[in-house]
Amino acid sequence: MTKQDDKHSSDIYGDDIHSRQETSPAIPAATVVLLRDAPDLRVLMLHKTSKIAFGGMWVFPGGRIDPEDHPDDGDINQAARNAAARETQEEAGILTTADEFIWFAHWTPPPSTPRRFATWFFAAAAAGHEVAIDGGEIQDHAWLSPAEALSRHAAGEIDLAPPTWITLHQLSLTDNVADSLARLSAGEPRIYQTRLGKRTDGIRVAMWHGDAGYETYDPDAPGARHRLILASGGFQFENTVETY
Repeated sequence: MTKQDDKHSSDIYGDDIHSRQETSPAIPAATVVLLRDAPDLRVLMLHKTSKIAFGGMWVFPGGRIDPEDHPDDGDINQAARNAAARETQEEAGILTTADEFIWFAHWTPPPSTPRRFATWFFAAAAAGHEVAIDGGEIQDHAWLSPAEALSRHAAGEIDLAPPTWITLHQLSLTDNVADSLARLSAGEPRIYQTRLGKRTDGIRVAMWHGDAGYETYDPDAPGARHRLILASGGFQFENTVETY
């Protein structure tokens, strides 16, 4: 089999797939997925400038958790909510209510990732809000259907980090805001501790809990699948263990 080592432009995970020990903790961060019906489901996507973290990628509003985001009682989950609301106002000019956010996921990238952010993912409805970007960190925005965003990524038109891609895939399974929020709020938040491996054909694979290769970092291990194949020709999601 021909070996393929070309990385996809949206593969954010760094080159040292053998790195398994954290040299420094991931930076706490938070993001919020803003949804509206127009008339079908739309999600707010922001296009980051090229000279900052995740530069050039299309993302949801969000950023690191700052000291002022922490409440007096030290609740990190509330700090994440506060950070997501603050960043949404700063990046998109939208006022949101942090306590109404639905926390549905938490993502931690592997140690090989150059800029590591341990990120809370929230969701909220945002009908009727006008977007105002600053033209600094954010250079463009769009209300896209999840399917359109995934299609544009597959065509090489936009870059989406793997957590963003998986979230859009999850959203693509519903048709409207009410159903999306109901699905995201069902059960406990899903925790993604990403582990990176490389198949014998050279293709990199991001694996999560339940995947047969997760514990051993071996994407060639036979069995259950919960992974994103990071092929240079396009991402492919394989899942036989989780209900999305």
